[in-house]
Amino acid sequence: MSILTETYTMNTGAKIPKIGFGTWQTPDGDIAYNSVLSALKVGYRHIDTAKVYGNEASVGRAIKDSGIAREDIFLTTKLPADIKDSSKVEETFQTSLSTLGLDYVDLYLIHAPWPWEERGKDYTKENIEVWQEMEKIYNSGQAKAIGVSNFNIHDLTAILNNGKVIPAANQIRWFIGYTENDITDFSKKKNILVEAYSPLATGRLLDHGELKKMAEKYNKTVAQISIRYCLQHDTLPLPKSTHDEFIQQNADVDFEISNEDMTILDSLKTE
Repeated sequence: MSILTETYTMNTGAKIPKIGFGTWQTPDGDIAYNSVLSALKVGYRHIDTAKVYGNEASVGRAIKDSGIAREDIFLTTKLPADIKDSSKVEETFQTSLSTLGLDYVDLYLIHAPWPWEERGKDYTKENIEVWQEMEKIYNSGQAKAIGVSNFNIHDLTAILNNGKVIPAANQIRWFIGYTENDITDFSKKKNILVEAYSPLATGRLLDHGELKKMAEKYNKTVAQISIRYCLQHDTLPLPKSTHDEFIQQNADVDFEISNEDMTILDSLKTE
């Protein structure tokens, strides 16, 4: 069985494919359309986008043109980080749905606990109010699951203590040498799936000397080692590429890194 057909089970009971195809920094139009179509042809069944990426239209078109049944594709999009006014949540979600050209999404995330230009500022009160609107979207069935992204323990605790629905996922920056152990462990204890975005550190890992040696040992690429590492830590990697060759390679991770080598990888400094 290919890793692309393997799934995690979220706290909603829904299955989510263990590898997602990321589309951050993938331009709208032919590039986004063709890369998503290519990923679906290779066998990816989990596509990750966001309103702020500006490519929802092309992602939705590729899903429709793929010929694959909608229920066989897991799609995530995100509420922009700067939407902290709860009265704008529903309208923003409906805009995404309309742009995608779809009836529902499988996962809808709050993209960050603060607007990007105010990184680290405390928006706890606003996040709780926004989450209540997210719960309404979940209860409507238009988002099969809801979750968060870039939330730390404080941010997540506020949602857990004040919401009725436990987030299904917390999508965080996560890669070899940057594993955010505190929030990762906290999320897992609360039965919240950890999704690993930038599993290749936006390409920076590819020239890392130790990782190159490890890749040679397994006759794999550094990217494949990096993605496999995420999987063996029970996180869900979201690799992205716009090249057919790498889209294919990034999915070819049906191998096992030994415990000894995982320990070495755990100790690496890449930041």
